[in-house]
Amino acid sequence: MADVAYYTKEGLEKLKEELQYLKTTGRQIISNAIAEARDKGDLSENAEYDAAKDAQGHHEAKIAKLEEAMSNARLLDDSKLDLSKVLALSIVKIKNLKNGATMSYQLVSESEADLKSGKISTASPIAKGLLGKKVGEVIEITVPAGKIDFEILEISR
Repeated sequence: MADVAYYTKEGLEKLKEELQYLKTTGRQIISNAIAEARDKGDLSENAEYDAAKDAQGHHEAKIAKLEEAMSNARLLDDSKLDLSKVLALSIVKIKNLKNGATMSYQLVSESEADLKSGKISTASPIAKGLLGKKVGEVIEITVPAGKIDFEILEISR
């Protein structure tokens, strides 16, 4: 059994939309490519047909993966988050005690992670170090660059 993944409403909606697209438009595109390649003659020596069938296999595998993700997806209601400690979907403001830099991150599922928009995966080293901690705590987190001490300044949603 796969791990349960927690999603925001927007993240779950995006997952549903992608799955719907792959099942409808995506399958139609693949089907058209197979039909076009089939019309070009002998299938035993038709590289274009082989490539289209291979693409179909990859496409169906992606659909199966997304369906599994949907079956293990759980919607989190961020209005009911406990703000006393860091949880999935929390927005955490932290301070790097070495250089004084402050940053804010929202802890989200792996598929929703986007560092540019300040969303990090709950499976990342920083998020793992933050989960369950409270405002004012100083924690040491091992990142690729080494160990860094962070202070949790604020938890919000």
